[in-house]
Amino acid sequence: VVHIVGVEFPSSSQTMNLGSASPHGNSMLYCGWNQDQGCFACGMENGFRVYNTDPLKEKERQGGIWSHTPCRAEIRAAWSGGSDVCLLDFEDGGGIGHIEMLFRCNYLALVGGGRNPKYPPNKVMIWDDLKKKCVIDLDFTSDVKAVKLRRDRIVVVLINTIRVFTFTQNPQQLHVFETASNPRGLCVMCPNSNNALLAFPGRQVGHVQIVDLANTDKPPASIAAHETNLSCISMNLQGTRLATASERGTLIRVFDTTTCALLHELRRGAGTARIYCITFNHDSTLLCVSSDHATIHVFSLEDPKRNKTHSLSKAGSVLPKYFSSKFSFSRFPVHGGCQCVCAFSQEKNAVIAICSDGSYYKFKFNSKGDCTRDQYKHFLEMTDGD
Repeated sequence: VVHIVGVEFPSSSQTMNLGSASPHGNSMLYCGWNQDQGCFACGMENGFRVYNTDPLKEKERQGGIWSHTPCRAEIRAAWSGGSDVCLLDFEDGGGIGHIEMLFRCNYLALVGGGRNPKYPPNKVMIWDDLKKKCVIDLDFTSDVKAVKLRRDRIVVVLINTIRVFTFTQNPQQLHVFETASNPRGLCVMCPNSNNALLAFPGRQVGHVQIVDLANTDKPPASIAAHETNLSCISMNLQGTRLATASERGTLIRVFDTTTCALLHELRRGAGTARIYCITFNHDSTLLCVSSDHATIHVFSLEDPKRNKTHSLSKAGSVLPKYFSSKFSFSRFPVHGGCQCVCAFSQEKNAVIAICSDGSYYKFKFNSKGDCTRDQYKHFLEMTDGD
């Protein structure tokens, strides 16, 4: 059995995948929260970094430069025994296109990416930060789109399937679930030890399938969330709520994971947008959403009356549905329009945003929704002494 050092903080996370190269020239390829959003990890062109969220502090850095510049074919050959590239450690660099933390413990899941991938993009490597080396590897016939971890499971997302393994020294495949084409690697897993729900795109457009990994004999639940392809899904701490957005990006829907009932329909705006991130706060009373419209929205779930409505909403059924929509009660601008992920701070009424250009924002808001920018930093320029 794999020995895990750390403390469990159940939650769900959202991530930022920047593809094969950073659009800002800062070497960042990927960024994602850990399970309690208390840390975030970045995959870089030359290794990876881990930061404490609030207060912001660099906690770990692995990476350097390559002793040479291998191509993807050379790296794939290396892992087949064709060369010694696989023996290089992070002092020799190599790109990490996906990194998944496991709470705050010593294990991280890594997938190669960027111009010079550290590992083949069809492999999942489990890095032990105490031993400073990879201790588990899983090989697939196609590129890995995402990885999710909990203390007893490794979940690997491929283009059309989700594969579930035991989290042991020699992982055993337990389940394979078919999905619609899933290039974004959409998948969320409740890490709570009392709830083993896994949610992912169903085989029908706009549908979400929910499976209980603790009871796979139970038929999976299916939610017809949207009419178009999904762009983002998120689960709350307890695994009782699921939030979804489609490629249109105008509506956020929140469902009960037990009954599959629609609980809330929230409107981000009228125009099409790409939703980057949806995150519940720790007691599921608030929801924050980021998109490519350079704005972070905060909605109230506990008291929907806090959310704003259109001035013509009292006209009722006389007008189109848009005019009766529930809009965010607070919103924050993120300058530059770059991709970002957001989460709630441990501090009450505070939201953190991590952006692809390396910027860090902390916003505070009051009960009326009035907001102020509390902090602004460039986390990629920090050192472990900052």
